[in-house]
Amino acid sequence: MRFKSVAIVLPVLLLTGCSVYREATSPTAIATADWRQAATDADRQRLRGWRKAWYEALPKARVGDPQALAADEILFDPDRALPDAAPPAGNYRCRTYKLGAQGTGMRDFTAYPWFECRIADEGSLRSFHKLTGSQRPTGLLFTDARARNIFLGTLVLGDETSPLRYGTDATRDMAGYLERIGEKRWRLVFPYPRFESLLDVVELVPAS
Repeated sequence: MRFKSVAIVLPVLLLTGCSVYREATSPTAIATADWRQAATDADRQRLRGWRKAWYEALPKARVGDPQALAADEILFDPDRALPDAAPPAGNYRCRTYKLGAQGTGMRDFTAYPWFECRIADEGSLRSFHKLTGSQRPTGLLFTDARARNIFLGTLVLGDETSPLRYGTDATRDMAGYLERIGEKRWRLVFPYPRFESLLDVVELVPAS
């Protein structure tokens, strides 16, 4: 699907492994593309509101589980970001934290167990894939600044074996940013995800 001058097909997850297929309007378009050209209007708006999402989600999460947030101040500090944001390609462990409930019936802080994730080289870009679990983000990482990468992708659910193309279904589109917060520690932050929470924080550490 085309967004301005750039069209991308985001990572395809197959039962036999993890492969990425992309299209672009020219051979070099994906290498030179600004993520803003690839992102939908709704996702650009979500990313612009990243700080507001933190400020709305954190007070609720502190009420929901104050000990958990206090025990890991670095992970839940919105201004924690170190240079060289992009993690090296390889296998990772990742876990998701959901902060601030959307609507009633949801918890204001939820911590999920560790799952398998992967960072892959895709030529000029890298990609992120959550490989296990019932909700699996998969997509591309665009360089935005030395201390931040931008993630654009889609959500794979249940027993699905491949993602929708980015931009096909707004309820599946995902936009976030990736930062390095320690020597071998990163976080992928999703402001205003479509479901359940006001802010999702995905922690990444090398699998080894």
